Amino acid sequence: MVPAKYHTVTQKMPADEDVTTKEQAAIARNISSQYETVLWSPVSPEHIRAGTEVHLFVPANNLKNVLDDLQTHNLKYIVLLDNTNELIEMQTRNDSSDPRSSTSYYERYHSLEDIYFWIHKMAQDYPDMIKVLLIGSSFEKNPLYVLKLSGRQERAEKRAMWIDCGIHAREWISPAFCLWFVQYSVSFYTQNNEIKEILDSMDIYVLPVMNPDGYQYTWTTNRMWRKNRSVRQDSNCIGTDLNRNFDANWCTKGASPRPCEEIYCGQYPESEPEAVVVANFLRSHKDVLKLYLSIHSYGQMLLFPYACSNEHVPNHADLLQLVEEAAMKIKKHYRNIYKYGASAETIYLAPGGSDDWAYNLGILYSFTFELEDRGRYGFLLPPSLISKACNEALLAVKSVALRVIQKTQAGLQPEGADCSKP
Repeated sequence: MVPAKYHTVTQKMPADEDVTTKEQAAIARNISSQYETVLWSPVSPEHIRAGTEVHLFVPANNLKNVLDDLQTHNLKYIVLLDNTNELIEMQTRNDSSDPRSSTSYYERYHSLEDIYFWIHKMAQDYPDMIKVLLIGSSFEKNPLYVLKLSGRQERAEKRAMWIDCGIHAREWISPAFCLWFVQYSVSFYTQNNEIKEILDSMDIYVLPVMNPDGYQYTWTTNRMWRKNRSVRQDSNCIGTDLNRNFDANWCTKGASPRPCEEIYCGQYPESEPEAVVVANFLRSHKDVLKLYLSIHSYGQMLLFPYACSNEHVPNHADLLQLVEEAAMKIKKHYRNIYKYGASAETIYLAPGGSDDWAYNLGILYSFTFELEDRGRYGFLLPPSLISKACNEALLAVKSVALRVIQKTQAGLQPEGADCSKP
């Protein structure tokens, strides 16, 4: 179970890249892999460089050792959260199984079982707009359900978009957004012109939890679990990073061949059942899919390919325009800042990602959205902030989707590239 008390510590590396800062970066990398700490950001010690802000999830019994090391080497830090276990307890206590809760269903986090119940209940309540598709199962044989959302207006041209959530288990705001999006879409279909235009123009395939085994594990055992829960005979370490397991420069710099690491790429591309299921579904629908969205947290970023290479895709300027417009709308309506750009140059190299693979498949409007926040709460975003995070993401999704509808209607589908080979 979750240890009794954890803290999150943010440590800002100096900006000047001299010998001292290189030594300090090495020290920070060392600290991040000791004392039972969990490195929140960046995702791997290899990404810690001079000028990097480092977020550590630290057990209370090791906090003094971590702070002593930071102080000894003159590394500046602040403690962001003093007792994260209280936040974790609040998140799970707010599950819908608590009849005393007075908050909205969509302003709480929900267990995997509750999400499965919700999926079938939504299909029952909106049979004319929602169809549930069982597209496969996970390593532990949990079902992978996709909700197909459709408008009520007949259309001649078949087009579709895809949204997946929860590829990384600890990113709870991601599945929360998928639930939020589906509810908004069916509830406001007749009231909101933008969502009506989207649903009347495209089918929307929504996968609320791409990593059900890992997500379930974060509820029962380890809130900070990231990977799936697959087991291999030659290692005691469990799990693969599903967002390093797709065939897009697979297992090159930015991924790891070591099973114990958070960014372990798997034994080969699509070695994981969850990745195979999603890839097969996308392959079978590639002729109609025009837009791919993968929802993550945290960092507040609107990203597009490539993450697997520093190369710019042929329609880089087009994709940049779409995310810039979405970021400006978020800033205008919610006064919040989202970074945007190509993934590799905006954050770091991350080969084997689903969005790059989808782009190479031919879905040339392919994006990854990193939702709130920037690190104050990180993966432990309080339930009170779900509404704000989801509304920001909803605004970005609608903005991008409407632009893609316009561009594909006008026959402006751009030419693609290929990042599938190293």
